[in-house]
Amino acid sequence: MPPTDASTDAGTAPATELATDTGPCSGPSSGSGASTDSEDTLDLRLPDELIALFAEEAGTQGGTASHGTGKAFGDATGETKADAPGGARGERRGMAETPAVAPVDDDLLDRVGGWGPTDTPVGVFHLVPVRVERDLPLITRWMNDPAVAAFWELAGPESVTEEHLRLQLDGDGRSVPCLGVLDGTPMSYWEIYRADLDLLARHYPARPHDTGIHLLIGGVANRGRGLGSTLLRAVADHVLDKRPSCARVVAEPDLRNTPSVSAFLSAGFRFSAEVDLPDKRAALMVRDRALRDLL
Repeated sequence: MPPTDASTDAGTAPATELATDTGPCSGPSSGSGASTDSEDTLDLRLPDELIALFAEEAGTQGGTASHGTGKAFGDATGETKADAPGGARGERRGMAETPAVAPVDDDLLDRVGGWGPTDTPVGVFHLVPVRVERDLPLITRWMNDPAVAAFWELAGPESVTEEHLRLQLDGDGRSVPCLGVLDGTPMSYWEIYRADLDLLARHYPARPHDTGIHLLIGGVANRGRGLGSTLLRAVADHVLDKRPSCARVVAEPDLRNTPSVSAFLSAGFRFSAEVDLPDKRAALMVRDRALRDLL
């Protein structure tokens, strides 16, 4: 699945916090050579759900990706929102290479499309699942912004962005691409995904129902003023509220993308480890349900 952030926004936490939050410990995860903090290394086993899914799928092969149902909210496009800078995303294009896993439930992400709006300090925010026929031009313009393209690597014609979206929309529901709509205006792109069923799970000690976030902020006017941090905190807490089985929200911004890493730190995520992914060296960021009122 997706990439990794490009300037979510500068946030307030300095990049030096990476070295002080939970310094890396020994204990490579999933053969990647990545170190994790002492708490996270306790869970070095495949999730029970994943084991059951593989058992069901024994002897078969297939594709993967993700799915999300669209919801109309009117035309989402003003030109001023189209010039977007990169956001927060995890460069893992390997989603199409993941072995097929049939969902055990109706929906692997508890029906993101039905979560509804949430109040934030900057306005009412709503995750609206992408509809290609409605949203492709807007998302393509955002992906062609140089600040976004540097990390998402999806610049080019609409067909490039469409392929990335279709891999999720035509898949099994493990990732749902969404527009972030603030007070009725589409201003960001999000991917909410099952980290424990993603290629990322090969690189850290995943726990059942870990939920991942990728984000990019669409317009230049919305960057560099703390908006990304505010929305990251709001969406992470929205995930925890709507997914009672999920104990952690995770993200893997590129270590080079210091504005994005700082935004996650300011949003109440903790730095857990440095992780070597196929396309980048990432900062594994974690927002724990148990710590959400403390960070």
